[in-house]
Amino acid sequence: MTTPVLEVRDLVKRYGPTTVLDGVGLSVAEHQVVTLIGASGSGKSTLLRCVDLLEEIDDGQVLLDGIDVSDPREDAAAAQRRMAIVFQAFNLFPHMTAAQNVALAPRVVHGVPAGEAQERARDLLTRVGLADLADAHPDRLSGGQQQRVAIARALAVRPRLLLLDEITSALDPELVGEVLTIVRELAVGGVTILMATHEMGFARQVSDRVCFLDGGRVLESGPPDQVLGEPEHERTRQFLARVIAAGRLG
Repeated sequence: MTTPVLEVRDLVKRYGPTTVLDGVGLSVAEHQVVTLIGASGSGKSTLLRCVDLLEEIDDGQVLLDGIDVSDPREDAAAAQRRMAIVFQAFNLFPHMTAAQNVALAPRVVHGVPAGEAQERARDLLTRVGLADLADAHPDRLSGGQQQRVAIARALAVRPRLLLLDEITSALDPELVGEVLTIVRELAVGGVTILMATHEMGFARQVSDRVCFLDGGRVLESGPPDQVLGEPEHERTRQFLARVIAAGRLG
């Protein structure tokens, strides 16, 4: 049996007396897209941050290619170099051009020579449709363009696993489509992705599996047509009914 790229086992995360993740388990196979859905506060973003080792976990395991990278004896920094995360906020350095932002981590963190890092950055900016804006600073870019730069920056380190945390939530509605198009192309291209999104129609199109989180637990998990079309759990049906009412099922 092939080892999953990512396996989360019985993960628990608490903030003081509040349990945010309560025994979460899931796996992501190579070239799969697994999507986390659920109401705000259900634990999606916290789960992504725990996977990327940005948060210490209270119990459970995070395995990357079969190795428990959440074990304090493991090199967390080395594990983080094999993953990349894109947040709602773009977090671009304002004094750097788009190409410089994308080239920074390969050059500084991964030791890629400056010339090679710049070439890789420009190739990736071309891939996300921003070749003509490679030398532009962030204040010259729209929100959608900045988020595409952030995606290119994540891809620049050639991650084993790409984590996407509600990457369209901060965008105006007319800019959402251009970012989702890029993610759709990445999924078709075989990038292994764990993402959280409120865009249910998009989740249905690109996901291999959908996990519905509620109260810090995976309440339902399965193929997108099943979870989003014929959910088994009443709580999932209630959530999707609210999503439909808000016009986000798509």
